[in-house]
Amino acid sequence: MTPAVARRRFAVVTFLYWLPVGLYLPAQVLLLTERGVGLTSIAGFYAVYSLTVACLELPTGGLSDVIGRRVVLVAAGLLSLVGLTLLALGTTAGVLLTAMVLLGAGRALSSGPAEAWYVDTVQAHSGPDAELRTGIARGSTATATALAVGTLLGGGLPWLLGLGPDLGGRLSAHTDGLVLPLSVPVLLGAAVVLGYVTYVLAALTEPPRAPASLREVLRGVPATMLDGVRLGARDALVRRVLLSAGAVGAALSVVELLTPRRAAVLTGGAESGAVLFAALACAGFLCTALGSNRAPLAARLARGGERAVLLSLGLAGAGALLLAATATTRGPLALALAALGYGLVYLGLGAAGPNQNEVLHRRVGTTVRATALSVQSLALQLAGALATLAAGVLPPGAAPWLLAGVALLAGAALWARRAVPAPLDVPAPRSPAAEPAAPERAADGVGTGR
Repeated sequence: MTPAVARRRFAVVTFLYWLPVGLYLPAQVLLLTERGVGLTSIAGFYAVYSLTVACLELPTGGLSDVIGRRVVLVAAGLLSLVGLTLLALGTTAGVLLTAMVLLGAGRALSSGPAEAWYVDTVQAHSGPDAELRTGIARGSTATATALAVGTLLGGGLPWLLGLGPDLGGRLSAHTDGLVLPLSVPVLLGAAVVLGYVTYVLAALTEPPRAPASLREVLRGVPATMLDGVRLGARDALVRRVLLSAGAVGAALSVVELLTPRRAAVLTGGAESGAVLFAALACAGFLCTALGSNRAPLAARLARGGERAVLLSLGLAGAGALLLAATATTRGPLALALAALGYGLVYLGLGAAGPNQNEVLHRRVGTTVRATALSVQSLALQLAGALATLAAGVLPPGAAPWLLAGVALLAGAALWARRAVPAPLDVPAPRSPAAEPAAPERAADGVGTGR
């Protein structure tokens, strides 16, 4: 498969995965509220989802490295399909809790295998020095675009169903309240997931792997997980990527926590604030898409991916500082500066992501590629959780926003010293007949030259 075909398929599968997420995000809390779930219980559901993702992040990454990318992506889609269906139609706490667990498991399974498939495919065609940044940037652009489109559709569909003949009310009446107007975006997301699974099966072809027994898989996954975790300790560049992911996770969590409240204050009401926040979220996703799309250009202008990460994270940090500087002020100028700062945060993060991941893929081999991406995702999530707690105890005003800016600038500072890594020692491709069993393949290891 040529790199151009691999890039296109990677972008499509990424878009199809994230579009359902965008569809159900605006409706999720309101749907649970319509089902009679209290705010405390909703927070508990979200906590269960987050814990499920965190607990399964590394095991599922290791599983992808051992048994293959496509089968794990299909499993992620099927779990998400069932989870979204239960979320759309569930009326009891047990069913809704099961939905959140399944969605969390699906999210953990999907973290890394698609990008790992793309890198493996391109390097199999063009060698270990193949150009990766463009395809990774297109994947990031597809993610942000899907979230932007999905957020608009997911927020607008229930409102549209209430206009004119009130199709939403009729739908609810005909189904005895099982399908509410707010259920429609979630069910539409489930339909998209079905298309995603079909596309993965048809388009993401892989070389045959040696069959592995359940015992071999259970032995191989922990070994692969340990190899992935050790990368951060052994390799300075991988450690920079992981620490940068933590900085990004901290900043994003703070911005996403504080923006809805700030929007409500600006508009004078929760409902109008929710509308403004939806518009801001869509604009943020579009800025991320633009930044991701321009990531290869940023690397060329900065004369290297590492320097592009430095400048991009610095730009995002400057945006967060603008948000902090305008946190307690009003007026047209302050609002314009805050909007500019918000856009810069997401633009900078969009440009930094593909360049960081390109560095990561240069440092890891195929036996731990998905695991390394899972470690990166886990670092982002854990740092985000800690930053959310910290922002909650800080006094209102500029201080919580300043936390986001400091985190991003600290992440940028990690890249101030340019490193020239030694070439990665990647084993030569072997024929399927000579391919070792899964546990031995997982234990091959990767080069760790600095």
